[in-house]
Amino acid sequence: MTDWLQHASRIAEMGFNWLYINSIHYPGFSGSLYAVKHHYRINPQFLPPDTEKDDLAVLDQTLRGFRDLGLWPMMDLVINHSSRDCPLIHEHPAWYVHDEHGEIASPFARDPDDPEKVTVWGDLAEMDNEGSSGREGLWAYWAELVKRYLRLGFKGFRCDAAYKIPAALWRYLVEEAASIDREAMFFAETLGCIEEEALALHDAGLHYLFNSSKWWDFVQPWCLEQHEKFGKIAPSISFPESHDTTRLAADTGGNEAVQRQRYAFAASFSAGLMIPIGYEFGFKKKLDVVSTRPADWETASFDLQRFVKRVNKFKIENPVLHGEGELKMVTSDGSVLVLERRSGQASGQQAWVLVNKSTDRHTTVTLDGIAITPRHHLHRICRDEDSSSEVPVSGQTLVLQPAEVTLLLES
Repeated sequence: MTDWLQHASRIAEMGFNWLYINSIHYPGFSGSLYAVKHHYRINPQFLPPDTEKDDLAVLDQTLRGFRDLGLWPMMDLVINHSSRDCPLIHEHPAWYVHDEHGEIASPFARDPDDPEKVTVWGDLAEMDNEGSSGREGLWAYWAELVKRYLRLGFKGFRCDAAYKIPAALWRYLVEEAASIDREAMFFAETLGCIEEEALALHDAGLHYLFNSSKWWDFVQPWCLEQHEKFGKIAPSISFPESHDTTRLAADTGGNEAVQRQRYAFAASFSAGLMIPIGYEFGFKKKLDVVSTRPADWETASFDLQRFVKRVNKFKIENPVLHGEGELKMVTSDGSVLVLERRSGQASGQQAWVLVNKSTDRHTTVTLDGIAITPRHHLHRICRDEDSSSEVPVSGQTLVLQPAEVTLLLES
């Protein structure tokens, strides 16, 4: 943890205001960060060798360092399951789901595209957060966990497998958290669930969802449909890759233009945006919640820190990009996507997002249908050479570089 602060300083310099840390708890026999064995002990991999028993003190010091840099720390809140060697199994067996043979059950997930494809996590034991005979004690345990880590300095929680948790439990935890910090936030991880499961979180009181725009091909309607439906639950956070996905640079052969494109698009798509460490350098090795170590740090393929800082600053400074907003596809013909974005917070403000879907050739965008005025300017945020000024609109056509994203706004 003491080594994290050097990265935190660089992250703050890029203009981020939150720092999300994967699960920090003491893991079970599998070593997975998400197989929590002890909720009030820190994973020894994260502690200096000479750390004594009170390892939460190291965490406290680290979180103070983050906050001094202007970063709100977010931790994983894993309450759908524990490790199979967690002491709670013996102390409170009623808190767990049991199978037809009376044995502790493991959680599983079905592939939404192929219900016959089931993934079972054998190192995990599934909590019974809804039907347990000891539900009152179980919920109180989670509430105390939330409050303890807020007191230590965390500001928010990534709610792992949020769709598997009753909405009533989330509401309870949000209210309990507010008794410690009225600004504490809960971010729902819902990837991989079916639409109905996500919509069931409507009354859960969660503050943000992580959306699926990473997988959008800029053509099919599902992404904009989800944006509209899920925006009624909470605003969302986009990402071009995460710790659960392959690295974008690996998927594209290290294409820097696509790396810029997907980040710039994420900034225009939703309220928030996120990258895992290493995205800015084009890292290609997939993050692994069991085996990734500092030795896996790679040689940079490129350096996008300046670009990321520019995009973050641009998003913060333009109210039309705040909040979830309203999105409408103007066209997605050939190699061009044109989206109209209306602000959900600044009434009457609108912008157009122009995307060259082609990753290997220039494309001409026609601005027909957009009422251009002298106040309209192009913001070519993917281009370093145009980072310092707005570009006046000249004519009704525009040439985009391969994979370029440009925004058209009124100044």
